[in-house]
Amino acid sequence: MALTPQNSEAFMREVDEAVRQDQLLTFWQRFGRWIVAAVVIGLAAFAGWLYWQHYTKTQSQAVSEEMDKVIATAVGGGTPDAKELDKLTQASQPGFRASALLVKAGAAARKGDSKAAIAAYKAMADDGSLDRPYRDLALIRQTTLEYESLAPQQVVDRLKPLAVEGAPWFGSAGELVAIAYMKMRKPDLAGPLFAAMAKDRNVPQSIRSRARQMAGLLGVDAVETPVAAGQE
Repeated sequence: MALTPQNSEAFMREVDEAVRQDQLLTFWQRFGRWIVAAVVIGLAAFAGWLYWQHYTKTQSQAVSEEMDKVIATAVGGGTPDAKELDKLTQASQPGFRASALLVKAGAAARKGDSKAAIAAYKAMADDGSLDRPYRDLALIRQTTLEYESLAPQQVVDRLKPLAVEGAPWFGSAGELVAIAYMKMRKPDLAGPLFAAMAKDRNVPQSIRSRARQMAGLLGVDAVETPVAAGQE
């Protein structure tokens, strides 16, 4: 019996559907377990990533809490627990590690062990894995402890790059460099540096006050010019 056009079209759709199902079944038989394995591996990897994110966050919070305790103890004049401090100096987070190293070196300095403190600060200053502000601060503290044994020119050579307006440690480094200039009988260099520190509002107030006094003694104007109304 001949098929009408409508019946022929319906028949062809059924054949196409059967062929597609057969192809799909063949494809699944050949590759189905690999697809399942890939999905399982992907889900496991995602779960592992979520766990690692949670673990890292938890660890970071734990280290932060330990660091807070250590700093609070040091600021309060106490001696941080040596084992806890040593553990923090090995922290994977660079900021926590650097802070712990500074606290450890500072604790040695407070105990009068200048040799150990100087060595610790020098190691930090030379440690390229630490961020520059930490390394610069360590160099300033190392120089402060060694100041009386250093020639004034050595102080200048070390700290002059840090004794510039806008630098994070301008006040601390600038004061040491300016005093070195005084020892070298170079008031023409010391005076303007003291004045610059006195006028810089980012410099700690204690340093600004001393710098203003020194600039005045050297005959350099260190008084800030009042800002006119409407020009702020």
